[in-house]
Amino acid sequence: MNQLRAVLLADGSRPQILGELDRLEPLVARHVEVIGRVLDLEHGTLPDSAELAIVFGGDGSMLRSARLMGEHQLPVLGVNLGKLGFLAHIRPDKLEAVLPEVCNRNACVVEHLMFDCSLIRDGNVVETRLGLNEASVLAGPPFSILDVQLYVDAELATTYSCDGLIVSTPVGSTAHSLSAGGPILRKDLHAFVISPISPHTLTNRPVVDSADRVFELAVPKPNEGTSLILDGRVMANLRSNDRVRIERSTATFKLLHIPDQGYYRTLREKLGWGGQLRE
Repeated sequence: MNQLRAVLLADGSRPQILGELDRLEPLVARHVEVIGRVLDLEHGTLPDSAELAIVFGGDGSMLRSARLMGEHQLPVLGVNLGKLGFLAHIRPDKLEAVLPEVCNRNACVVEHLMFDCSLIRDGNVVETRLGLNEASVLAGPPFSILDVQLYVDAELATTYSCDGLIVSTPVGSTAHSLSAGGPILRKDLHAFVISPISPHTLTNRPVVDSADRVFELAVPKPNEGTSLILDGRVMANLRSNDRVRIERSTATFKLLHIPDQGYYRTLREKLGWGGQLRE
């Protein structure tokens, strides 16, 4: 059987990560054909012949790798060199046992929802970016409360008075949305969570809706620093005539699932249900 052709991705600007990559690459090379490294997760280029991406780092590196792959998503194995590691959940000491499962096709690929986030200004699409976790509108300085209008399939659903609004995928439901009081969605669901941040009206609660809907956000009176944030990065400062459109992407994030790592076990260990957060 031919070996899988794998590309290794990591943030080359971090010496500790780079050192772990150097240490672990010979182990990886015993199981797959390593055809390249990508150490610039913003502007790097993946080899066209790659069949597998192995990402070394934390969930931030996984998000950046997903953005780098764009519409051409490879199956991804995440080696956790960070903290919580919901996406990069394979510990380095488990890599020796996991890689044969991957090479023997015993690890299934679970496709996760991704979305296209478009900034629409004066009726024209200014920019569209691919997201995996969430798109959020944050009040910004001078930090007065915002009125954020939510449209679903072009129909006004409600207006939130809040410090911001998060539209999250199931993958992102354990990130910023969770800290804002949003629910945890199983990662293979096809749905979005809309979570207000510090809503002024206590009856405002997170909403879960189908990923087949088109969501639009508008802020008629933004603050000077009101921003659109995509997967933790500023996409734009918002103006009063802007709309933010969020809709399902044709691309999906292809995460390798190891059979012995159950979903609720991951939540229990990573969130410390009944205890403290663990690294």
